[in-house]
Amino acid sequence: MPTMEFVLSELCDQVMTARAGRKPLFVCGGGTKAFYGNHRVQPSPDGHNLLDLTAYRGIVNYQPSELVVTARAGTPLAELEAALAEQGQMLAFEPPHFGPAATVGGCVAAGLAGPRRQAAGGVRDFVLGTRVLDAQGRMLNFGGEVMKNVAGYDVSRLLAGSLGIFGAILEVSLKVVPRPGQELTLTQEATEAQALERFNEWRSLPLPVSASSWHAEGGTETGLLRLRLSGTEPAVRVAQARLGGQAMEAQAARDWWTGLREQTHSFFAEGPLWRLAVAPRRGPLELGPTLIEWGGGQRWLRGHQDAPAVRAAARTAGGHATLFRSRGGEIPADGVFQAQEPVLAAIARRLKQEFDPLGIFNPGRMIPGL
Repeated sequence: MPTMEFVLSELCDQVMTARAGRKPLFVCGGGTKAFYGNHRVQPSPDGHNLLDLTAYRGIVNYQPSELVVTARAGTPLAELEAALAEQGQMLAFEPPHFGPAATVGGCVAAGLAGPRRQAAGGVRDFVLGTRVLDAQGRMLNFGGEVMKNVAGYDVSRLLAGSLGIFGAILEVSLKVVPRPGQELTLTQEATEAQALERFNEWRSLPLPVSASSWHAEGGTETGLLRLRLSGTEPAVRVAQARLGGQAMEAQAARDWWTGLREQTHSFFAEGPLWRLAVAPRRGPLELGPTLIEWGGGQRWLRGHQDAPAVRAAARTAGGHATLFRSRGGEIPADGVFQAQEPVLAAIARRLKQEFDPLGIFNPGRMIPGL
């Protein structure tokens, strides 16, 4: 088995070769999120256009008492989570896997969070430091393994959700959290408007809510609102008495939130899928079959939609829309992600120029032409 030093040397050589030939490199791991973004990579016959990080794996350092773990990019996400679970800890942002081959590097590069994001925060909130392979074949270190140790611009958090357009993440240090002592999921019947009203009401209350969702099966008006409570036994018990509703059986509740995180629920099974991030207080958008998460802040929209209309509605609702899974549907001319405001677009281009002036890494994956 090759050593990690040998694997790293091979990766550096591949980047230098691509740089010399001014040819693109597509950073990849387990491939479970290859659908996400603007392009669908076609490997070259020799595979040299793929910078495969799966061999660069392993947990480098884990200090349970310090709530910090450092792992290489190719480390299977399930392997990392299993190591944390042995110590009664977890990744607070509950990242989706979308398959058993998911890696730590892909988790951070995609920047996707699961149901717990509404309470805990997103991926970038837990990234403490990174080691990155840049377009010159250099290994750069940013941040570290403690909070608030960075003076100036926090590059490590910039890399979370960047889809590898600035460089290849080699290692990442993440803050972890203790697993909650108890969890309970409550259900209530509600229309979409009623669910959003309740989410808004509950948001202002001191409740241990760690996840929420609403969905109506079969296109009916009334659906099921689900609310997950996480914390100490007394806190969960008091919240349950205050909120009411029916308690789900524990395994059924775990299956629901896992299915929501991994998009194995029937709602996600067919057709194009849009992800709308909007102001939680907005009422129903009335755009079609919808599944709501994050207390109204994330709304999944299914089916073939008019992209300008969806994006205009999202903008009016204080947010943006992403064609999350195209599934053979038409890709908008400006890409699957909603176009950035001019100021943000200019910043993105300047950062790309600084990190990857020849445009080697993942060209067009996030922004067409970049």
